[in-house]
Amino acid sequence: MISQFFVLSQRGDNIVFRDYRGEVQKGSAETFFRKVKFWKEHSEDEEGDAPPVFNVDGVNYFHVKVAGLHFVATTRINVSPSLVLQLLQRIARLIKDYLGVLNEDSFRKNFVLVYELLDEVIDFGYVQTTSTEVLKSYVFNEPIAVDTAQMPPLGPASIFMQGNKRMPATAITKSVLANEPGGRKREEIFVDVIEKISVTFNSSGLILTSEIDGTIQMKSYLTGNPEIRLALNEDLGIGTSDYRGSGAVILDDCNFHESVHLDSFDVDRTLSLVPPDGEFPVMNYRMTQQFKPPFRINALIEEAGPLKAEVTIKVRADFNSSINANTILIQMPLPTYTARVNFELEAGAVGNTTDFKEANKRLEWGLKKIVGGSEHTLRAKLTFAQELHGNIMKEAGPLSMTFTIPMYNASRLQVKYLQIAKKSKAHNPYRWVRYVTQANSYVARL
Repeated sequence: MISQFFVLSQRGDNIVFRDYRGEVQKGSAETFFRKVKFWKEHSEDEEGDAPPVFNVDGVNYFHVKVAGLHFVATTRINVSPSLVLQLLQRIARLIKDYLGVLNEDSFRKNFVLVYELLDEVIDFGYVQTTSTEVLKSYVFNEPIAVDTAQMPPLGPASIFMQGNKRMPATAITKSVLANEPGGRKREEIFVDVIEKISVTFNSSGLILTSEIDGTIQMKSYLTGNPEIRLALNEDLGIGTSDYRGSGAVILDDCNFHESVHLDSFDVDRTLSLVPPDGEFPVMNYRMTQQFKPPFRINALIEEAGPLKAEVTIKVRADFNSSINANTILIQMPLPTYTARVNFELEAGAVGNTTDFKEANKRLEWGLKKIVGGSEHTLRAKLTFAQELHGNIMKEAGPLSMTFTIPMYNASRLQVKYLQIAKKSKAHNPYRWVRYVTQANSYVARL
């Protein structure tokens, strides 16, 4: 049970606000934003990020950040934090299904539709339903489309594939209520295989820990609720006891959406489902089986005098040259007494940015794109405000890296085919599949 629900912009502007029970004082949105914005000043946490749940003057605040917007719920009673946080995530996904695009502009243009959804989802603080399909019968306002040309470019990771055909991700910015000109509905179904990988390297470059958290997301624009069959690798194994031969993909565990039928999954690794409207996770999985990490990273820091040191960072892309990684950011904490940093990039480097964050003594190296098979090097000369004491290696690092690699998945889990169970002229939809690998925690120790 919640008392209030509201959505704030990055500036703290109140975009949507609903008070269901009148138990929490006015001004709670301002209190929340002030607390989150200045959390570091009132907390010993070095990162300075507010936790997803905190209490101020007897009011419990729950919040998640989606697409740069703060989705917040408040209550004075003791409720399950995981329940409320899951509710906020589902509300965000529900609104995205109906608006097509989740950003401040779409909220402001469709605030009547958003309030209509909220009134159906929550009644007097109690959740009624968060099903996109069920709510279609109770929602009557039409969404106002946001001009996708004014949206920021999404980059190569936003491209869907169907054989050699390509489809930009703006294709899935349609509302589940939207039709094509003439009242027709374009029959399409989109599948995302998204993997977030966590790898820790030691100082010699050997892998200490590795893990993949993956999800198969689906967004359906199909009419008539046809049954879909989605086939995965035939040699896919679940659990270490399910051995399927050398080279097989072995998942530690997985779970499926409630609409998925597993009648033939144990036989041929085929999932059957009637996809509900909107976006939903078909399958979530976790894998700790040894896999080839997409990047090898290492750093070396050496003393170069009483008040100087030199850092050398190397990153090598261990994937096919036909694949490009983008939005790469490498960060490295430096000794607290670092006063100045001079950077040296390799000859011919294009699309690189370097920065020294003096406030938290952190080196940052950004690369716009890395082609598979290539290697890149950065040298940084450090100047210290005092003489070195002890081992400089213990005062710097570890190295961390974030990236996005489209059309690549480290686990080798594949969608072999996606088909309509009962083919007909009425149901021959466009089917698009996209693979994206992202860094969850990619760390190299010095």
